[in-house]
Amino acid sequence: MTVLRYVGVYLLTFAVFMVADLVWLSTVALNFYTGNIGASRMQIPPIWPVAIAFYLLYVAGVLVIVVLPAAHSGDMWKAVLFGALFGLVAYATYDLTNWSTLKDWPAIVSMVDMLWGTVLTTIVATAGYFIARWLGA
Repeated sequence: MTVLRYVGVYLLTFAVFMVADLVWLSTVALNFYTGNIGASRMQIPPIWPVAIAFYLLYVAGVLVIVVLPAAHSGDMWKAVLFGALFGLVAYATYDLTNWSTLKDWPAIVSMVDMLWGTVLTTIVATAGYFIARWLGA
C-alpha cells in the first residue's frame, strides 16, 4: 500500500470519527456533561489545539492497532471486535481515572462515556476497515 493510500485511509477514517463525534457532542453530550459535571468545571469552549491533538492521535491509534491489521487479514469482525475493545479501554482510561481520583465525579458520566467510546470506536474501526479495503489495503 502506498503512502498516499495510507493518508487516504487516515483522512477518510478521521472524517468518519469527526462526524460521528460531532453529532454526539452537539445533540446529547453537551447537556449531559454540563448537567452532570457542572458548567463551572467544564472548559467551554474546549482548548482546540489539545482537542485536535487527541483526535489526530486517537484515529492514528485506531488505524495502526485495529483497522490495518483487520484489513490486511480481510476479517471485518476483527475490526468490529477489536475496535470495541480499543474504544472501551481508551475511554475507560480517562473515565475510571477520573472516577477514582476526582471528588464528586459522577459515576453515570464514566459509564455513559465508556459506552460512547466503545460505540464510536466500533463505528470508526468498521468504517476504516471498509475504507482500507476499498483503497486496496
